Amino acid sequence: METEEIRSRGYWAETWLRFRRRKLAMLALGYVLFMGLVALFSPAIVGTKPVVCQYKGKIYFPCMGYFNARWENAIFFQDGIAQRYPVQLKEKDPESWAIYPLWYNDAMRRVVDDEMPGRPGNPSGDLGKPSWMNPFGTTFYGYDVAAIMIHGTRIALLVGFVSTGITAVIGIVLGAIAGYFGGWVDMLLSRLIELVMCIPTLVLILAFIAIVERPQIWHTMAIIGITGWPGIARLIRGEFIKLKQSEYVTAARALGTGQFRIIFRHILPNALSPVVVPISFGIAVAILIETGLSFLGIGASVSSASWGRVLSEGRANLSMWWLTFFPGLTIFLTVLAYNLIGEALQEATDPRLRGRE
Repeated sequence: METEEIRSRGYWAETWLRFRRRKLAMLALGYVLFMGLVALFSPAIVGTKPVVCQYKGKIYFPCMGYFNARWENAIFFQDGIAQRYPVQLKEKDPESWAIYPLWYNDAMRRVVDDEMPGRPGNPSGDLGKPSWMNPFGTTFYGYDVAAIMIHGTRIALLVGFVSTGITAVIGIVLGAIAGYFGGWVDMLLSRLIELVMCIPTLVLILAFIAIVERPQIWHTMAIIGITGWPGIARLIRGEFIKLKQSEYVTAARALGTGQFRIIFRHILPNALSPVVVPISFGIAVAILIETGLSFLGIGASVSSASWGRVLSEGRANLSMWWLTFFPGLTIFLTVLAYNLIGEALQEATDPRLRGRE
């Protein structure tokens, strides 16, 4: 009689199964994925630049200028089209055509009357209350708040993922080397970890901004990443100290496997589970730091849409409640989502917490 082979689930498959049982965590994960899609397709969701157009016989994608100003084709600036595509395209080239974003509005300037034929301009000041044309209202100068929130998603998520990515790479590499080699290598790296832990991230960012003439958001990401790795390094170091005594590591050494192959091919995949949780929490912390800096006016550049800048303008115009409510709610939900994901991952990966089920 043939017996059917039963294959057990791997560690990460089991973790995913346990993670899926937490409805709030799955809802938070769906929210984060939705925000990622909004950030990626924001130029096609809201904007005043065509997603794609034909001009003088060539195909262009002006909306790419929302990702980087240099990606908007120079010909549109030379011909004076860049600020009023719907009208100027046809005037300069009657044979031209264009496909515009789903919603015509701009995050970095006020849309004026008849810029899009038949569309009224954005109200400004206290008149910019939420309406069907501006569901989140407008700023004091007439910039659409919803457009700023949508395009600001790129800054928020980019800061979170890039800075946490830098943190994870540095922490994992240094922690792995310290834990595997031990001795004087471990001693030096441990002292370095303790030194970096004493450096406050916010103070370092403020000092850097005071020195650099034109600070950019990339500088903020780099500083958050460079100062945030000690916690991850200590976790990886502890796992390596434990796992390097395992039988499969001893067997790899006996077969003549190189040390760095043992570190990154054999031990590291089994030492990553404790790091997943702080990475999730680290993304939320990075988003909070960036929005806090933007609220103070020292975060993203003035030419970038940022949630914190809307909050800052709301502080200066207290009667315009929508400038505080909508960005504040978005920041709260985003940080809460990452925290819920981190908490669920902690329960799904920690063997001591699995017993609760």
